[in-house]
Amino acid sequence: MPDNTSDAQLDFILQVLQATADSNGDAQIIYPLLAANTDKLDDRLAEKLRDWATIVLGEAEADEAGYIAAGIFNFSNLIAQFPLGDKGSNSSIALTGYEVALTVFTREAFPYNWASTQNNLGNAYLERIEGEKAQNLEDAIACYQLALEVRTRDKFPIDWAMTQNNLGNAYSDRIEGEKAQNLEVAIACYQLALSVSTREAFPIDWATTQNNLGSAYLERIEGEKAQNLEVAFA
Repeated sequence: MPDNTSDAQLDFILQVLQATADSNGDAQIIYPLLAANTDKLDDRLAEKLRDWATIVLGEAEADEAGYIAAGIFNFSNLIAQFPLGDKGSNSSIALTGYEVALTVFTREAFPYNWASTQNNLGNAYLERIEGEKAQNLEDAIACYQLALEVRTRDKFPIDWAMTQNNLGNAYSDRIEGEKAQNLEVAIACYQLALSVSTREAFPIDWATTQNNLGSAYLERIEGEKAQNLEVAFA
């Protein structure tokens, strides 16, 4: 029996990217489409997406390339959060999509889009199952640090706080380096995020970061154990 998986996957890529563009990344439209095609959501689809996008983006005019890259970026955001299928494969597809988008969203031409994609690529590395966990975390940290070069507190305070929180998560889980120092960096990142994500302005983000900060204090090595636990409880 001939294997038509690749052709079926390419057709699906075109279908889902068109639906993503038409719906402006509406999960209520895209998720049922993904759910009906979970058999196609594997590492081969990630490779097919990269191969197709490389050819198409290489031939597209600048405006069209930006439009296609935006669709791939939105699709990557959706599949990164998709609850069905294989989580490892979904993460690989998202990661591939972000890398493809970055071939168009360069820092020079699209600084905001570049930083947003770097942030989300960091999230994909943070959640990645394949590869070495330690290296994935180092890649995530590198992506967040790049994003923060554009997502500054002065220009984009909300995005800055979001990435600071994400960076804190990466340092909390970091394997390389000294555990005690990694946790101190994580705590500092969460505290920076909370300077913008206040309870009054952003209650959900504030609560999320408070929870992360509590977890970091729970594991903290420096300082008095009893005091760290009291801060974590608070």
